[in-house]
Amino acid sequence: MKIITIFILTLMTTLGTLSQEFYYAIATEPTPVLNSPDFESVFGGADGMTVKTDDQGLIREMEFIALPGTVFDLLGEFDHGSYKIFKAECKEYEYGTELFIDSRFVELKKKRPGERFITLPKKEDIYNVLDKVVGNRYCWGGNYNEGIKKLVELYQPKGNVSENLKNEWMLTGCDCSGLMYEATGGFTPRNTSKLVNYGEAVEIEGLTAEEIAAKCKPLDMIVWNGHVIYVYDEKTSIQSSLSKGGVIKLDLVETLQEVMSLKTPVNNFDASTGSRFVIRRWFSDN
Repeated sequence: MKIITIFILTLMTTLGTLSQEFYYAIATEPTPVLNSPDFESVFGGADGMTVKTDDQGLIREMEFIALPGTVFDLLGEFDHGSYKIFKAECKEYEYGTELFIDSRFVELKKKRPGERFITLPKKEDIYNVLDKVVGNRYCWGGNYNEGIKKLVELYQPKGNVSENLKNEWMLTGCDCSGLMYEATGGFTPRNTSKLVNYGEAVEIEGLTAEEIAAKCKPLDMIVWNGHVIYVYDEKTSIQSSLSKGGVIKLDLVETLQEVMSLKTPVNNFDASTGSRFVIRRWFSDN
């Protein structure tokens, strides 16, 4: 039994070369992208009834959900017979992390397709998405709030599951940067490590929360490396937060006061040190 187990694990962890002359793939639907090839352990686990989460209830293997039209360069494959797990790269998500996708979410291509055409939606369309998802759950790596039903079909639970577990399985909800990524159709960067330098700086160093709020404009980003909050309007913020239960609107001044109780407002994130935040202005009505 031990020899068989070792053999199975070896098969699971051996990355093979591409078996056919398909070197690229394009997402045909919202596509979960993991930093692990072992999708079955994440969606089902050993008992077929478990979603793999950490002590905070987060699926740390999740990176993001690629939107339809996203292009992948394929680097290798894990053959599961009826489907494959591809190791891939993606220009829309370059954060130095290994990426893996399930072949059943993509269409294979021999020639590299053109990158997905991304345009900034109208302001009212962005707000329609933001308003629609208020109250939704927080999901690490999530940026497709309605969830992916196909995950439950492909990695089918071996019994009845609760609605909460089903939502976890489907990656329902979004994380902080995923909130705006979905609202803009992937126009904004996916992670806060890039958002801290995205757009233009709003000078806030040395100001009070009230003074900072007065300088904010709708859709400005209150951001540091690890979290982002958005200015909804002159009095309101919106964010997706694990500690606050998901997507929530709050008073803008009170939000800034809470952030400033732990972090210092600075004008340039990279030129500063310590626990700090910046405000970046990326949206213009002009």
